[in-house]
Amino acid sequence: MMVETVLSRSVRLICASGLALGMQAAVAQTAPDAPIQRVEITGSSIKRITSEGALPVQTLSKLQIEQSGASSVADLIATLPSMQGFTTSSMSVNGGGGGLQTASIHAIGEGYTLVLLNGRRLAPATSGSTVNLASIPLAAVERVEILTDGANTLYGSDAIAGVVNFILKKNQTDLIIEGSFNSPKSSGGQTSNVSVSKGWGDLDKDGFNVLLSAAHDESKAMYAAERDFSKSGVIAFEDSGKKYSLYQLSSNSIPGNATVKYNNAKGVASSASFGPNFLETGKCNGPNLFNVGNRCLFDYAATVQDTPGLKRDSLFGSLNYRINDNTNFFLEALGSSFSNTAVYAPPAQPLGIPVGSALYKKSIQPYLARLGIDPNSVTSVAMNLRLVDAGGRADQYKTEAKHLAFGVDGSFKGFDYRAAYTHSENSQTDTAAGGYMSLNAFDALVNNGKFDPFAPSGTSKDVLAPAVLHNQLNETKSKIDVLQASASTELFKMPAGTAQLAIGSDFTKQHYSEAPDAFSQGQNKQQPNFTDAIVGGGAGALPIDASRKNWGAYGELLLPIMKSMDLTASTRYDHFSAVTNDKNFDTAGNLIASGTQGETASKATYKLALRWNPVDTLLLRGSYGTGFKAPSLTNIVKPLVNGGSSQFHACPITAPSDPRFPLCNPGSSEYNLLTGGNAATGAGALKPEQSKQATLGFRLEPAAGLSIGFDFWDVKLNNQIQTLSEDTVFGNPKLYDSLLRSYFDPIQKQNVLAAALTPFNLASSHFQGIDWDHSYKTATPYGKLNVQWTGTFMSKAEQETPESGVEKNIGRFNSYSDVTFRWISKVTASLRTSDRFTHALTANYHSGYTDQVYTEDDSVVREVGADGSLGDYVAFKRRVSSYTTFDWQSKIALSKQFTLTAGIKNIADIAPPFTIRNAGGGNQSGYDGRYTDPLGRQFYLVGSYKF
Repeated sequence: MMVETVLSRSVRLICASGLALGMQAAVAQTAPDAPIQRVEITGSSIKRITSEGALPVQTLSKLQIEQSGASSVADLIATLPSMQGFTTSSMSVNGGGGGLQTASIHAIGEGYTLVLLNGRRLAPATSGSTVNLASIPLAAVERVEILTDGANTLYGSDAIAGVVNFILKKNQTDLIIEGSFNSPKSSGGQTSNVSVSKGWGDLDKDGFNVLLSAAHDESKAMYAAERDFSKSGVIAFEDSGKKYSLYQLSSNSIPGNATVKYNNAKGVASSASFGPNFLETGKCNGPNLFNVGNRCLFDYAATVQDTPGLKRDSLFGSLNYRINDNTNFFLEALGSSFSNTAVYAPPAQPLGIPVGSALYKKSIQPYLARLGIDPNSVTSVAMNLRLVDAGGRADQYKTEAKHLAFGVDGSFKGFDYRAAYTHSENSQTDTAAGGYMSLNAFDALVNNGKFDPFAPSGTSKDVLAPAVLHNQLNETKSKIDVLQASASTELFKMPAGTAQLAIGSDFTKQHYSEAPDAFSQGQNKQQPNFTDAIVGGGAGALPIDASRKNWGAYGELLLPIMKSMDLTASTRYDHFSAVTNDKNFDTAGNLIASGTQGETASKATYKLALRWNPVDTLLLRGSYGTGFKAPSLTNIVKPLVNGGSSQFHACPITAPSDPRFPLCNPGSSEYNLLTGGNAATGAGALKPEQSKQATLGFRLEPAAGLSIGFDFWDVKLNNQIQTLSEDTVFGNPKLYDSLLRSYFDPIQKQNVLAAALTPFNLASSHFQGIDWDHSYKTATPYGKLNVQWTGTFMSKAEQETPESGVEKNIGRFNSYSDVTFRWISKVTASLRTSDRFTHALTANYHSGYTDQVYTEDDSVVREVGADGSLGDYVAFKRRVSSYTTFDWQSKIALSKQFTLTAGIKNIADIAPPFTIRNAGGGNQSGYDGRYTDPLGRQFYLVGSYKF
C-alpha cells in the first residue's frame, strides 16, 4: 500500500454517505499509527487524503445507487437535481434522440459535460464528445463522482460544465448474482435486469485481482394509447375558467389531402388544401381523423410510443496486478450491445402529383371548379399523405461499444506516476424496422392503380407490404485512441506543509464517419443509377469520413498556504489539428478532394482553487478558471443536407413578386430545414468556444450529524458555436433572407422552401445558480435516521446573439424547444430499523414553467363553446404546473448472502403535467417526456445473492 506521510492528518474526509459530504476528522476515522491511503479526486491529478476539497464533487455511493431504484445509468443520472438538458430515450420517438441517452450538468448542454470511465475518456456517440450513457452497464458501476465545476485544465476540451466519472467495480472476490423486475401499474414499460459478477484474488493479499461482470437489461415499449394523458392530440382542458381543446393534428392524412397551387384571377400565386375523399363523401373515413374545413386531419399522437423498447447486453472485465511494492499494472475492457427500437406515426409525406397525370385527372381535377380554381391556372399539386397501412415508422438504433484501457501506476523516487493507453470505439446502426417505404415502389403502386391514396381499400396493407423497407438506413462510427502520462511529487517545504506538483500530457486521435445507405442519400451522383428515396424519412444524406489529432500538456500545483488553507493552481495547453477529410461530398454529390478543412486550434486555460477551514466545523471553498471547447468534426465537415421538417410557421416570403413566393403553403405549415457544417478558413472559420467558470461555496457542520452545504456557480460562454433557431430565421425573414432558399426535395420531386441552418461563432451564454446538499443523521427510538436533501436553483440561463439579442430561458419553453427549470430538488429520508431492515422515502420536485406560446397564426389551441362546439384557433399562453412525485423502498437482509429490495415509484400515481407544446421531445402529445415519467406508479423488486 502506498501511504501519505507528509500531508496533515487533520484534513477532512468525505462522509461515507456520499451526496451529503459531511466533515469527519481523519483522526477519528483511522488509528493513530495506521497508514492513510491516498485517493484520486475527480478534477485533480494530485493524490491526496481528502475528497472534501476546493472543488464541488458529489459522490453517489453503491447504496445511493440502489436507493434510487434506477434500472440504468441514464435513469440514475436523470435523478440528480444538477442534471438538465440531457437526451432521454423518449426523444428517440422522432424527437432527435437518435438512440442516445446523455448527461448534461446545469442545463449547459450535453456537449459541455465530459463523461469518463474510471477517469478515462470514452468514444463519443457523435463527432464531438457526447457519450451515450446506454453503453455503460449499471451493474458494473461501484460509484459515480460528479464534478459540477469546469475541469478543462486537467481533461482538456469539453469539460466546461463539469465531469461525470463512473467508477467501476474493483477488487471484488465474491460471486454476486442480481436480478430485478419493474412493472408499472398500467400496461407497457416493464423492465427487467439480471447480472452476474465474480472476482478472483485480493489485490492487497494476493497481489492480483481479476473481475468479470456480465449483465442483460430489457425494457418493453409503452405506447401513448396506453395512457389517458397521451392517447390523443385532441385534449380538452381548462385555463383561467375557460374551456379549450388542444388540437394538435397533421394535414398528412389517409385518405390523403391535396394542396393545389395556382394563380388566381389577378395572377397572384395562391393555394388551397382539401380532401378529395371528404368532398366526395362529406365525412372522414378512417381512424384517428378529425374534420377541419374541407379536409380531415390525422391524430398522429395516438399512434406513437411514449417510451421505446430497450435492450442491453454487456460484459466488463478487469485485471489489477501488483508487479512489485511500488508498481501496479491495470487492464480493463468493456463491451456492450444496446438497441433502442422507437416507433412513431405512420409515414407522412407531401408527395408531388404531376399536373395532367391519371391520378390528377381522377382525384384532383373534378373538385377544382367546386373550389373556384381555374384548372388552367394550376402550377403544382402535392398530396399530403399518411400511409397507415404501411405501419408505424420504426427505427432500430443499435449501438456497439468497445472500450479497452491498460497501463501502469506506482511510485518511483518520490513520484507518483501513471501511464495508460485507451482505445475506445462506438458504432451505431439505424435500421428501418417498419413503416418506411421505397418511393419508387410506392409510385409504381400508385401509377398502376393498385393503390389509390385518396380512396384506399381494405387490402391496402397487403398492397403496400412489398414497398416497406427493412434495410439499414445509416451507420456511424466513432473511435478514439488516447495516450496519457502523468506524475506528481512533493516539491518543496512551506511553513504550513509541503507543496505538491503534478504534470501530465496526453495525445488523442479521433475518427468519425457516417455511411448513409442509398435510400437515405436519394438522388446522388455517387449512385448514378439510383434515384430512389424513402417515403416517411429523410433524403439527401451524404457520407462523412473525418479525423483529427490533438495533444495537451498540463501542470497542477498544490500550495498549503496555512495549515487550514491550501491553494491549487493549474494550467493546460491544447492543440487541435485541422480536420482531415477522407470522404465528403457537396450537395450535388460531387466528391470533395480529400485533405483538410477548417483550421488548427490552440488554447491555453488555467484554474485557481482555494480551500479554507477557518474552524473545524466550517469549510470555505472557491475557484475561478477558464475553459474552451473545440468545434466538433461535423461542425466543420458536414455537407449541407436535408435536415427534416420545421415546426409550423407562417410563410416568411410575403412579396408575390419574389420567385420563392409560389413555394409558400397556406396558413401555418411545415417547411424544410437544411443543416451542414462550416469548413471556412480565415476570418469565417470556426474558432474554439471560450468560457469562464467560478464557484464559491461552504460546508458547515454546526452539530453532530448535521452537514449543510451550498455552492454558487457561474459559467460564461463566448464565441459559442450555434446555429440560429428556426424560430429566429422564420420570424425575421428580412434579416435572414439569404438563409431562405428554394431546395429540390428528392422525395417530393419538386422545389420546396427551406431554411439553411449552419454553425457560426455567433452566441454567448451565461448560466448561474446554486447547488445544495445537506444531510442529517440521528438515532431515533425506531432506528438510525439519515436525511439527505439535494437541489439546484437556477438564477440565470440565457443566450445572446448579435441579431436576436438576449433570450432568457429559465422557467419557459424557449425558441430552441427546451425548458430550463428554476428549481429541482430531491429529499431522501432513510431509516435503518435494524441490521436487517432499511426503509427509504424520496420526494422529487420540478418547478413549473411557461408553456410554448402560440399566436393565432401557428396555434394548436381552439376555444370550446358552452355547447361543446369547437371555435377558432386562438393565441395562447399558459403555465405548466410543477411536478412532484414520491418513491418508497424497503430493503431486507434475509441473510449475510441474500438481500431483497422492494419499492414503489410515484406512489400517488401522479400523471405528468399537461403541456400544449408541439415540438421538443418527440411526437408525444399532452406531456413532455424529457422532463416527466409517463410510466406512472411502478412496483419493483430487486434480489441479490452473494456466494
